[in-house]
Amino acid sequence: MLPEIKKFCVGEPLTSDLACEQRLSKKKALAVFSSDALSSVAYATEAILVVLVGAPTMANAISWTWPITLIIVALLWILVLSYRQTIRAYAGGGGAYTVSRENLGTNMGLVAAASLIIDYILTVAVSIAAGTDAVTSAFPHLIPHKILIANFAILILIFINLRGIRESGTIFSIPTYLFIFSILGMFVWLGFSAYISPPPQIAPLMPASREGVGIWLLLVAFANGCTALTGVEAISNGVTAFEEPEQKNAKTTLVWMAIILAVLFMGITIFTHVYGIMPKPDETVISQLAHHMNNSFFYYFVQAATAGILFLAANTSFNDFPRVASLLADDRFVPRQMAARGDRLVFSNGILGLGITAMFLIAMFKAEVALLLPLYAIGVFLSFSLSQAGMVKHWYKEKNTKGWLSKALINGVGCIATTVALAVIVITKFPHGGWVICVLIPSFVLFFRNIKHHYLVVGRQLRVQGEPPVFPAISMHKIILPVSGIHRGVLEALTYARSLNGQITACYIDIQPRVTNRLIGEWEKYGMNVPLTILQSPYRSVIRPILDYVDSELKKDPTSLITIIIPEFVNPKWRHRLLHNQTALFIRAALTFRSRVVITSVRYHLTE
Repeated sequence: MLPEIKKFCVGEPLTSDLACEQRLSKKKALAVFSSDALSSVAYATEAILVVLVGAPTMANAISWTWPITLIIVALLWILVLSYRQTIRAYAGGGGAYTVSRENLGTNMGLVAAASLIIDYILTVAVSIAAGTDAVTSAFPHLIPHKILIANFAILILIFINLRGIRESGTIFSIPTYLFIFSILGMFVWLGFSAYISPPPQIAPLMPASREGVGIWLLLVAFANGCTALTGVEAISNGVTAFEEPEQKNAKTTLVWMAIILAVLFMGITIFTHVYGIMPKPDETVISQLAHHMNNSFFYYFVQAATAGILFLAANTSFNDFPRVASLLADDRFVPRQMAARGDRLVFSNGILGLGITAMFLIAMFKAEVALLLPLYAIGVFLSFSLSQAGMVKHWYKEKNTKGWLSKALINGVGCIATTVALAVIVITKFPHGGWVICVLIPSFVLFFRNIKHHYLVVGRQLRVQGEPPVFPAISMHKIILPVSGIHRGVLEALTYARSLNGQITACYIDIQPRVTNRLIGEWEKYGMNVPLTILQSPYRSVIRPILDYVDSELKKDPTSLITIIIPEFVNPKWRHRLLHNQTALFIRAALTFRSRVVITSVRYHLTE
């Protein structure tokens, strides 16, 4: 039943030799890896305005929106130039984690990895929450159901991504390009309307002075606007997902992503200023701009495209989070299961883990973008800075190659710019919840270190080298068969036990004396001359008497080996299994940590 459901949801399994066919063209990769960065323009301008409208001289403060936007766009191009060099130097992908680990040491690599993982989780939560806002802006009666809508969207993303990279790329290409062309079309419409009938200006495009606008306010607005740069690193993390030539295609896609992002971000900022749009608690800036087209069809088209790209922006994380987690798993810093590919050649465990964690955040923060934004961008800018610092060290180690100095200078400028931005973001967001990220990152690093330590300890204990190890001799093999009564499953297990070489004892838990007396009588007939031990249980426990009996047998002879044979009957239909208790499962779990104890299940399969 479950295999059929899985096959229906995620598709037929793919063989390992089809991995190369799952790679993405530039057009699909732009949709898969850039949806996060492109979608951020839907709320980046609004995030800046939310801060500036609180200034004493609001009109003068709002005019700083355009300069802040230009600074962020300049920072974007510094990052693009820097990450193009990362792609050139690290064709295997991995981004900030790989670059930092190889050039700045393991600890800095883990800090970068923790920053990325936290950012990817928050990207899903913020993007889905913002997409939900786009839906509720168009349909206000859905506001009470925001959490349900957001979590349903995450579930859809999980299932689509489990179907494979290439298939999800095809699905996600449509809404990504619809968003791009719908916003560009809105710009044309609004530009023509403003040319025909200029709206009244509430503030100049460029500020005349800083009167009534403090430095702190501008820094907070800049920090909020930097959310437009989240996701820029995604392409450098997923170079191996591109069709050949991977590096060339990745660098080209990165440039196109930056061009589209800059145009959309600046366009939204300009038209927000031209039409005097102010942030509203129940309607997004994009929705207000779309209303100025005075056409209900195009309004809903823009809102649908915006909601689509915001929902699918989370897909960037669903592609990059599992890749970073798999690299950490290969280095034994997270559970090894994170490196395993599923039936569709994707890192299924990473996809599921990301989705479940994001759904938890959505419920915790009630799908409110304003509550999630203070946690956002700190992690990604920390990874930016570490990646660029690592690249400077990389080029220094390659100083015998031609042009290393100019490459190092590019990454050096990127490191300085992102570090300054990081300092601003941390300082301004720290009192409003940013401190949580500052605590989580070292906590994650400690978590990674503990997992690595565990794997090293296990490896040392399991390692075989030199002379073959000598294990203590087994003085006696005891076989214990817990029984719940006389039935075919017990008799088959008893037959198996008698085929083994050892001292066999069956045991029964005495909970109801009348039933116990009847069993003793039946055992004389069906017990195959195997002795039956009655274990008392005054508190009606089934597991504890068996554990005590096993412990007492181990104490009698510490060099003995005990085999516990557990009889089970198996129903052919999964729903029928719910009608029976799971005592065998609990016995196995309870005995797992007993040394010199072997657990064997003998299953009797029912036909109906």
